[in-house]
Amino acid sequence: MRALVSATISIAALRHNLAAIRRQASRSKIMAVVKANAYGHGLAAVAQALGEADAFAVARIEEGLVLRSAGITRPIVLLEGVFDCEQLAGAAQGRFDLVVHSAEQLDLLRAAPARARFTVWLKLDTGMNRLGFRPNRFEAARAALARLACVEQPVRLCTHMANADTPEHPGTLQQLALFERACAGLLGERSVANSAALFAFPQSQCDWVRPGLALFGVSPFGDKLGADLGLLPVMTLRTRIIALKTLEAGESVGYGSLWTARRRTRLAIAAVGYGDGYPRNVISNTQVLVAGRRAPLAGRVSMDMIGIDTTDVPDIQCGAEVVLWGEGLPVERVASCAGTVPYELLCGISQRVAVDLI
Repeated sequence: MRALVSATISIAALRHNLAAIRRQASRSKIMAVVKANAYGHGLAAVAQALGEADAFAVARIEEGLVLRSAGITRPIVLLEGVFDCEQLAGAAQGRFDLVVHSAEQLDLLRAAPARARFTVWLKLDTGMNRLGFRPNRFEAARAALARLACVEQPVRLCTHMANADTPEHPGTLQQLALFERACAGLLGERSVANSAALFAFPQSQCDWVRPGLALFGVSPFGDKLGADLGLLPVMTLRTRIIALKTLEAGESVGYGSLWTARRRTRLAIAAVGYGDGYPRNVISNTQVLVAGRRAPLAGRVSMDMIGIDTTDVPDIQCGAEVVLWGEGLPVERVASCAGTVPYELLCGISQRVAVDLI
Protein backbone atom coordinates (compact mmCIF):
# COMPACT_ATOMS: atom_id res chain seq x y z
CA MET A 1 0.00 0.00 0.00
CA ARG A 2 1.42 3.34 -1.06
CA ALA A 3 1.90 5.76 1.84
CA LEU A 4 0.40 9.23 1.60
CA VAL A 5 3.51 10.87 3.08
CA SER A 6 7.00 9.52 2.49
CA ALA A 7 10.59 10.57 3.03
CA THR A 8 12.81 9.21 0.28
CA ILE A 9 16.44 8.75 1.32
CA SER A 10 18.98 8.68 -1.51
CA ILE A 11 21.92 6.40 -0.77
CA ALA A 12 23.70 7.71 -3.86
CA ALA A 13 23.41 11.28 -2.55
CA LEU A 14 24.76 10.21 0.86
CA ARG A 15 27.81 8.64 -0.72
CA HIS A 16 28.28 11.62 -3.04
CA ASN A 17 28.31 13.95 -0.02
CA LEU A 18 30.77 11.78 1.89
CA ALA A 19 33.09 11.87 -1.12
CA ALA A 20 32.68 15.67 -1.43
CA ILE A 21 33.59 16.09 2.23
CA ARG A 22 36.60 13.83 1.83
CA ARG A 23 37.82 16.02 -1.02
CA GLN A 24 37.24 19.13 1.08
CA ALA A 25 39.20 17.68 4.02
CA SER A 26 41.56 15.39 2.15
CA ARG A 27 44.11 15.08 4.97
CA SER A 28 41.59 14.23 7.67
CA LYS A 29 39.71 11.11 8.67
CA ILE A 30 35.94 11.44 8.72
CA MET A 31 33.83 10.84 11.81
CA ALA A 32 30.30 10.79 10.41
CA VAL A 33 27.88 12.29 12.92
CA VAL A 34 24.64 10.27 12.81
CA LYS A 35 23.01 11.26 16.10
CA ALA A 36 19.28 11.96 16.37
CA ASN A 37 18.35 9.09 14.06
CA ALA A 38 20.91 10.35 11.53
CA TYR A 39 19.24 13.76 11.53
CA GLY A 40 15.91 12.08 10.82
CA HIS A 41 17.22 9.97 7.92
CA GLY A 42 17.36 6.57 9.67
CA LEU A 43 20.28 5.71 11.95
CA ALA A 44 21.18 2.16 10.99
CA ALA A 45 20.41 2.54 7.27
CA VAL A 46 22.52 5.69 6.96
CA ALA A 47 25.48 4.16 8.78
CA GLN A 48 25.31 1.08 6.57
CA ALA A 49 25.25 3.31 3.49
CA LEU A 50 28.26 5.27 4.77
CA GLY A 51 30.52 2.28 5.13
CA GLU A 52 33.47 4.30 3.81
CA ALA A 53 33.39 6.65 6.81
CA ASP A 54 36.32 6.14 9.19
CA ALA A 55 34.13 6.29 12.31
CA PHE A 56 30.67 7.26 13.47
CA ALA A 57 29.57 9.62 16.22
CA VAL A 58 26.33 9.57 18.19
CA ALA A 59 25.14 11.54 21.19
CA ARG A 60 24.14 8.70 23.51
CA ILE A 61 24.90 5.10 24.24
CA GLU A 62 21.44 3.92 23.10
CA GLU A 63 22.23 5.17 19.59
CA GLY A 64 25.56 3.37 19.63
CA LEU A 65 23.88 0.11 20.59
CA VAL A 66 21.51 0.44 17.62
CA LEU A 67 24.52 0.71 15.32
CA ARG A 68 26.26 -2.31 16.81
CA SER A 69 23.03 -4.32 16.54
CA ALA A 70 22.90 -3.33 12.86
CA GLY A 71 26.35 -4.82 12.30
CA ILE A 72 28.40 -1.62 12.29
CA THR A 73 31.98 -2.48 13.25
CA ARG A 74 33.66 0.88 12.69
CA PRO A 75 34.63 2.94 15.76
CA ILE A 76 31.65 4.67 17.37
CA VAL A 77 32.20 7.79 19.49
CA LEU A 78 29.77 8.78 22.24
CA LEU A 79 29.82 12.57 21.97
CA GLU A 80 28.24 13.09 25.40
CA GLY A 81 30.17 10.24 26.99
CA VAL A 82 28.60 8.11 29.73
CA PHE A 83 26.97 9.09 33.00
CA ASP A 84 26.88 6.08 35.32
CA CYS A 85 28.57 2.75 35.93
CA GLU A 86 25.95 0.83 33.98
CA GLN A 87 26.53 2.99 30.90
CA LEU A 88 30.30 2.64 31.32
CA ALA A 89 29.96 -1.16 31.35
CA GLY A 90 27.73 -0.95 28.27
CA ALA A 91 30.29 1.23 26.52
CA ALA A 92 33.02 -1.29 27.26
CA GLN A 93 30.88 -4.13 25.91
CA GLY A 94 29.93 -2.09 22.83
CA ARG A 95 33.54 -1.03 22.24
CA PHE A 96 32.54 2.63 22.15
CA ASP A 97 35.00 5.52 22.22
CA LEU A 98 34.21 8.07 24.92
CA VAL A 99 34.24 11.83 25.00
CA VAL A 100 35.22 12.90 28.52
CA HIS A 101 34.15 16.41 29.47
CA SER A 102 33.63 16.46 33.25
CA ALA A 103 35.21 15.54 36.56
CA GLU A 104 32.36 13.09 37.20
CA GLN A 105 33.30 11.15 34.07
CA LEU A 106 36.91 10.98 35.27
CA ASP A 107 35.63 9.41 38.50
CA LEU A 108 33.64 6.83 36.52
CA LEU A 109 36.75 5.81 34.60
CA ARG A 110 38.71 5.47 37.84
CA ALA A 111 36.16 2.84 38.88
CA ALA A 112 36.14 1.04 35.51
CA PRO A 113 36.32 -2.77 35.42
CA ALA A 114 39.90 -4.03 35.40
CA ARG A 115 39.79 -5.41 31.86
CA ALA A 116 37.97 -2.44 30.29
CA ARG A 117 39.85 -0.41 27.68
CA PHE A 118 38.64 2.84 26.15
CA THR A 119 39.74 5.22 23.46
CA VAL A 120 39.04 8.60 25.04
CA TRP A 121 38.51 12.03 23.52
CA LEU A 122 39.27 14.73 26.08
CA LYS A 123 37.10 17.76 25.39
CA LEU A 124 38.31 21.32 25.88
CA ASP A 125 35.73 24.06 26.29
CA THR A 126 37.11 26.83 24.07
CA GLY A 127 34.04 29.05 24.26
CA MET A 128 30.96 27.00 23.39
CA ASN A 129 30.35 26.87 27.17
CA ARG A 130 28.34 23.71 26.96
CA LEU A 131 30.48 20.61 27.54
CA GLY A 132 34.21 20.37 28.15
CA PHE A 133 36.95 21.25 30.64
CA ARG A 134 37.85 24.88 31.09
CA PRO A 135 41.39 25.70 29.93
CA ASN A 136 42.64 26.03 33.52
CA ARG A 137 41.50 22.45 34.28
CA PHE A 138 42.33 20.84 30.95
CA GLU A 139 45.91 19.78 31.72
CA ALA A 140 44.94 18.28 35.08
CA ALA A 141 42.21 16.26 33.38
CA ARG A 142 44.65 15.04 30.74
CA ALA A 143 47.14 14.03 33.42
CA ALA A 144 44.44 12.17 35.32
CA LEU A 145 43.52 10.20 32.19
CA ALA A 146 47.18 9.40 31.57
CA ARG A 147 47.31 7.59 34.92
CA LEU A 148 44.36 5.30 34.19
CA ALA A 149 45.05 1.78 32.98
CA CYS A 150 41.67 1.59 31.24
CA VAL A 151 42.45 4.52 28.94
CA GLU A 152 44.39 3.96 25.73
CA GLN A 153 47.26 6.39 25.35
CA PRO A 154 47.76 8.99 24.10
CA VAL A 155 44.39 10.54 24.83
CA ARG A 156 42.72 12.21 21.85
CA LEU A 157 41.82 15.92 22.00
CA CYS A 158 38.73 17.75 20.77
CA THR A 159 36.63 20.89 21.01
CA HIS A 160 33.49 22.25 19.37
CA MET A 161 32.92 25.45 17.40
CA ALA A 162 30.12 27.80 18.46
CA ASN A 163 30.02 30.20 15.49
CA ALA A 164 31.63 28.52 12.48
CA ASP A 165 28.38 28.86 10.55
CA THR A 166 28.94 32.65 10.68
CA PRO A 167 32.43 32.90 9.17
CA GLU A 168 32.85 36.59 9.94
CA HIS A 169 32.30 36.02 13.68
CA PRO A 170 35.62 36.59 15.49
CA GLY A 171 34.93 33.90 18.06
CA THR A 172 35.91 31.02 15.79
CA LEU A 173 39.49 32.20 15.30
CA GLN A 174 39.70 32.82 19.05
CA GLN A 175 38.51 29.27 19.75
CA LEU A 176 41.00 27.80 17.29
CA ALA A 177 43.85 29.76 18.84
CA LEU A 178 42.86 28.67 22.35
CA PHE A 179 42.71 25.02 21.30
CA GLU A 180 46.12 25.29 19.66
CA ARG A 181 47.68 26.83 22.78
CA ALA A 182 46.15 24.28 25.13
CA CYS A 183 47.24 21.34 23.01
CA ALA A 184 50.71 22.60 22.07
CA GLY A 185 53.28 19.85 22.48
CA LEU A 186 50.70 17.19 23.38
CA LEU A 187 50.46 13.87 21.62
CA GLY A 188 47.14 12.47 20.52
CA GLU A 189 44.89 12.82 17.51
CA ARG A 190 42.74 15.95 17.33
CA SER A 191 39.27 16.87 16.11
CA VAL A 192 37.77 20.34 15.79
CA ALA A 193 35.81 20.82 12.56
CA ASN A 194 32.06 20.36 12.30
CA SER A 195 30.29 20.79 8.95
CA ALA A 196 30.57 24.57 8.96
CA ALA A 197 34.17 24.72 10.09
CA LEU A 198 35.46 22.18 7.59
CA PHE A 199 34.13 24.36 4.74
CA ALA A 200 34.79 27.84 6.18
CA PHE A 201 37.96 27.30 8.23
CA PRO A 202 40.39 24.87 6.56
CA GLN A 203 42.82 25.35 9.46
CA SER A 204 40.30 23.51 11.66
CA GLN A 205 40.78 20.30 9.66
CA CYS A 206 42.86 18.29 12.11
CA ASP A 207 43.33 14.52 12.19
CA TRP A 208 39.55 14.08 12.22
CA VAL A 209 36.61 16.15 10.97
CA ARG A 210 33.06 15.64 12.27
CA PRO A 211 30.50 16.39 9.54
CA GLY A 212 26.84 16.03 10.37
CA LEU A 213 24.42 18.24 8.44
CA ALA A 214 26.64 18.37 5.34
CA LEU A 215 26.46 14.59 4.97
CA PHE A 216 22.76 15.01 4.29
CA GLY A 217 23.29 17.60 1.56
CA VAL A 218 22.31 20.64 3.59
CA SER A 219 24.33 23.82 4.07
CA PRO A 220 25.18 24.92 7.62
CA PHE A 221 25.40 28.53 6.40
CA GLY A 222 22.42 30.87 6.32
CA ASP A 223 23.44 32.42 3.00
CA LYS A 224 24.26 29.22 1.10
CA LEU A 225 22.50 26.09 -0.09
CA GLY A 226 23.92 22.60 -0.07
CA ALA A 227 24.33 22.82 -3.85
CA ASP A 228 26.67 25.79 -3.37
CA LEU A 229 28.99 23.44 -1.46
CA GLY A 230 28.79 20.64 -4.02
CA LEU A 231 26.32 18.61 -1.97
CA LEU A 232 23.15 16.74 -2.96
CA PRO A 233 19.94 16.58 -0.89
CA VAL A 234 19.51 13.16 0.69
CA MET A 235 15.92 13.44 1.95
CA THR A 236 12.95 14.34 -0.23
CA LEU A 237 9.67 14.67 1.67
CA ARG A 238 6.63 13.94 -0.50
CA THR A 239 2.88 13.73 -0.22
CA ARG A 240 -0.16 13.68 -2.54
CA ILE A 241 -3.13 15.86 -3.30
CA ILE A 242 -6.31 14.39 -1.80
CA ALA A 243 -8.88 17.06 -2.73
CA LEU A 244 -9.43 19.93 -5.17
CA LYS A 245 -11.93 22.77 -4.98
CA THR A 246 -12.58 26.20 -6.44
CA LEU A 247 -12.71 29.28 -4.21
CA GLU A 248 -14.18 32.62 -5.18
CA ALA A 249 -12.35 35.86 -4.44
CA GLY A 250 -12.84 36.81 -0.78
CA GLU A 251 -13.16 33.26 0.56
CA SER A 252 -10.71 32.15 3.24
CA VAL A 253 -8.88 28.88 3.95
CA GLY A 254 -8.03 26.98 7.12
CA TYR A 255 -7.89 27.65 10.85
CA GLY A 256 -7.96 31.31 11.71
CA SER A 257 -8.93 32.26 8.15
CA LEU A 258 -5.40 33.65 7.71
CA TRP A 259 -5.37 33.39 3.92
CA THR A 260 -8.01 34.94 1.69
CA ALA A 261 -8.32 34.40 -2.05
CA ARG A 262 -7.70 37.54 -4.07
CA ARG A 263 -9.01 35.90 -7.25
CA ARG A 264 -10.89 32.81 -8.31
CA THR A 265 -8.57 30.12 -6.97
CA ARG A 266 -8.00 26.46 -7.64
CA LEU A 267 -7.21 25.11 -4.16
CA ALA A 268 -5.50 21.77 -3.63
CA ILE A 269 -5.50 19.98 -0.29
CA ALA A 270 -2.45 17.81 0.34
CA ALA A 271 -2.12 15.12 2.99
CA VAL A 272 0.67 16.42 5.23
CA GLY A 273 0.83 18.57 8.33
CA TYR A 274 2.64 19.16 11.58
CA GLY A 275 1.65 15.65 12.64
CA ASP A 276 4.12 14.48 10.01
CA GLY A 277 6.79 17.01 10.88
CA TYR A 278 5.94 19.70 8.36
CA PRO A 279 6.30 22.94 10.35
CA ARG A 280 3.10 24.62 11.48
CA ASN A 281 4.68 28.07 11.54
CA VAL A 282 5.66 28.33 7.87
CA ILE A 283 4.26 31.49 6.37
CA SER A 284 1.58 31.54 3.70
CA ASN A 285 3.09 31.61 0.21
CA THR A 286 5.83 29.17 1.23
CA GLN A 287 6.60 27.19 -1.90
CA VAL A 288 6.00 23.50 -2.57
CA LEU A 289 6.37 21.58 -5.82
CA VAL A 290 3.16 20.25 -7.36
CA ALA A 291 3.84 17.90 -10.26
CA GLY A 292 7.21 19.60 -10.58
CA ARG A 293 5.83 23.16 -10.59
CA ARG A 294 6.21 25.67 -7.77
CA ALA A 295 3.03 26.65 -5.97
CA PRO A 296 2.40 28.59 -2.72
CA LEU A 297 0.76 27.41 0.46
CA ALA A 298 -2.65 28.86 1.21
CA GLY A 299 -3.64 29.09 4.87
CA ARG A 300 -2.30 27.67 8.10
CA VAL A 301 -0.69 24.25 8.25
CA SER A 302 -2.91 21.89 10.24
CA MET A 303 -2.11 18.53 11.80
CA ASP A 304 -2.81 16.43 8.71
CA MET A 305 -3.34 18.80 5.78
CA ILE A 306 -2.10 21.86 3.93
CA GLY A 307 -3.81 24.05 1.35
CA ILE A 308 -1.98 24.94 -1.87
CA ASP A 309 -2.90 27.59 -4.43
CA THR A 310 -2.58 25.66 -7.72
CA THR A 311 -4.35 28.21 -9.89
CA ASP A 312 -1.23 28.67 -12.02
CA VAL A 313 -0.42 24.95 -12.24
CA PRO A 314 -2.40 23.43 -15.12
CA ASP A 315 -4.11 20.05 -15.23
CA ILE A 316 -3.69 19.09 -11.57
CA GLN A 317 -5.60 16.00 -10.47
CA CYS A 318 -6.15 14.25 -7.15
CA GLY A 319 -3.21 11.97 -6.48
CA ALA A 320 -0.65 14.40 -7.93
CA GLU A 321 2.70 14.39 -6.15
CA VAL A 322 3.70 17.26 -3.87
CA VAL A 323 7.33 17.77 -2.82
CA LEU A 324 7.67 19.59 0.52
CA TRP A 325 11.47 19.74 0.47
CA GLY A 326 14.40 17.92 -1.06
CA GLU A 327 15.06 17.31 -4.72
CA GLY A 328 14.19 20.54 -6.54
CA LEU A 329 13.21 22.41 -3.36
CA PRO A 330 16.01 22.95 -0.80
CA VAL A 331 15.08 22.33 2.82
CA GLU A 332 17.10 25.45 3.67
CA ARG A 333 14.43 27.56 1.91
CA VAL A 334 11.58 25.92 3.82
CA ALA A 335 13.40 26.34 7.13
CA SER A 336 13.84 30.04 6.42
CA CYS A 337 10.09 30.39 5.79
CA ALA A 338 9.45 28.64 9.11
CA GLY A 339 11.86 30.85 11.05
CA THR A 340 14.00 27.86 12.02
CA VAL A 341 17.03 25.85 10.89
CA PRO A 342 17.14 22.80 8.59
CA TYR A 343 18.28 20.59 11.48
CA GLU A 344 14.89 20.97 13.16
CA LEU A 345 12.91 20.08 10.04
CA LEU A 346 14.99 17.01 9.22
CA CYS A 347 15.00 15.71 12.79
CA GLY A 348 11.28 16.41 13.19
CA ILE A 349 9.93 13.83 10.74
CA SER A 350 7.32 11.85 12.64
CA GLN A 351 6.90 8.09 12.95
CA ARG A 352 3.92 7.97 10.62
CA VAL A 353 6.02 9.10 7.66
CA ALA A 354 7.15 6.15 5.54
CA VAL A 355 10.92 6.17 4.98
CA ASP A 356 12.07 4.70 1.67
CA LEU A 357 15.71 4.09 0.74
CA ILE A 358 16.60 4.27 -2.93
